[in-house]
Amino acid sequence: MEKRIITEKLTTIFRDVFKDKSMVLNDDLSSNSVEKWNSLTHMVLLNSVENEFGIKFKLKDLMKIKTVGDLISIIYSYKNEENN
Repeated sequence: MEKRIITEKLTTIFRDVFKDKSMVLNDDLSSNSVEKWNSLTHMVLLNSVENEFGIKFKLKDLMKIKTVGDLISIIYSYKNEENN
């Protein structure tokens, strides 16, 4: 799966979770950048991502997610593992 497709799907998820239809994702976007991004919305976000991409995050990978770019890279690696 291409990173562009991952980003498009994530944009839809972020807009839904944060109730902001104008939200634009970039690799540096983090919880510090989004006012409504708290521990509860973080869990909802991760659950939505797992459901959309048909993956289950490992704890070690969850600990690496600091930015949207990190999230994209982890999803990319999961999806490419499936294809190998």
